Amino acid sequence: MSGDGRTGARVDDIEVRDTAAERRYEARQGETVVGVLLYELDGGLVTFTHTEVDPQAEGTGVGSALARRALDDARASGRRVVPACPFVKAWIDRHREYADLVQPSGPVR
Repeated sequence: MSGDGRTGARVDDIEVRDTAAERRYEARQGETVVGVLLYELDGGLVTFTHTEVDPQAEGTGVGSALARRALDDARASGRRVVPACPFVKAWIDRHREYADLVQPSGPVR
């Protein structure tokens, strides 16, 4: 992800949207994408595979905004989640109110 010369994003300035055709959530500051969260869908299961934040926006809450929006959407749609992305897994570990969304290990029934 390439920066545009801005010196960091503030989470208040961030809009997160689901770009379903590309299977990713985008965090935007104006027209600039400052972070993405990639996912895969399989019926009632969503697997979060990778999170990337523009280096200039790291530490400003962009990753958290992406995780929260994606997990809120999963909850609203009744989907279980697989946090294959280490960032999303760690975020859920710190925000236990989302732990109930995680698909238990083992075969899906």
